[in-house]
Amino acid sequence: MDKVLSDKRVIALYVLPSLLLILAVVYVPIALTGYYGLNEWNGIGAMTFIGLDHYRALLQDRTFWDSAGHSLLLAVFSTASLVLYFIVALLLSAKLRGVNLFRKMYLIPMLLSSVAIAQLWLKVFHPSSGILNRLLESVGVANPPAWLAEPSLVLYALFVPILWQYAGFYILIYYAALVQIPSSLVEAAKIDGANAFQIARKIKLPLAMEVVKVTVVLAVVGSLKYFDLIYVMTDGGPNGASEVMASYMYRQAFKSYDFGYGSAIGFFLLVICLVVTWVIRKLTASKDKIEYS
Repeated sequence: MDKVLSDKRVIALYVLPSLLLILAVVYVPIALTGYYGLNEWNGIGAMTFIGLDHYRALLQDRTFWDSAGHSLLLAVFSTASLVLYFIVALLLSAKLRGVNLFRKMYLIPMLLSSVAIAQLWLKVFHPSSGILNRLLESVGVANPPAWLAEPSLVLYALFVPILWQYAGFYILIYYAALVQIPSSLVEAAKIDGANAFQIARKIKLPLAMEVVKVTVVLAVVGSLKYFDLIYVMTDGGPNGASEVMASYMYRQAFKSYDFGYGSAIGFFLLVICLVVTWVIRKLTASKDKIEYS
């Protein structure tokens, strides 16, 4: 076996299928998207090469930058919500009464499709029969807002189901990281007189920091390319108030049949995600790595 694994030709033979698959489903589509962005194309007829015209137009497209601002705002909210998810994971990893029931419940949103979640929250936000406005009326609010029809409110209303949808995913990641921390460290801190807050801040958070950095990248990049729930619930409306970069790309490519411009948006979105990921990795880089055995 050692002889086989030391043979570079054998290693290449085993790795080649995976490399070809990644090349076919990742890198080739990326290259084609960048190429389509250099052409005027309706998705059916012949393409006309126009160079960087679409990218120049994109830089001056106010609707795109508005949608980019909405995506950035979602990224900020998603990153801030990680604090809440980490706190919930801390509670789940502690021996508290009733926590076992919650361990079975917090994964429920992950089991539902985005369409099902969208339909559920459309009922919640319904202006006349929705449970949210019914509750507001029961506490004396005379004219509760139409959450998904108000340009000033729709984006924040959409953030609630989006963050709820992915809560279980991040809580599960944090919980898995926290339960790996040796209990001997926690017990030693308790003997030294540390309270629960000090243990969480001085021991658990530093030891889980590498996982936290990964979740920050996932939350930011995932928010920048988010699409499905917003498309089902509002389709970017009203009047573009909930448009994000991915939904604007879809609108240009598949509704306006401007596949060249839509591809340019998609490729530019990829570049933004790569740059943001690099910046986050640089800002969160640490020379000192905390290890425990």
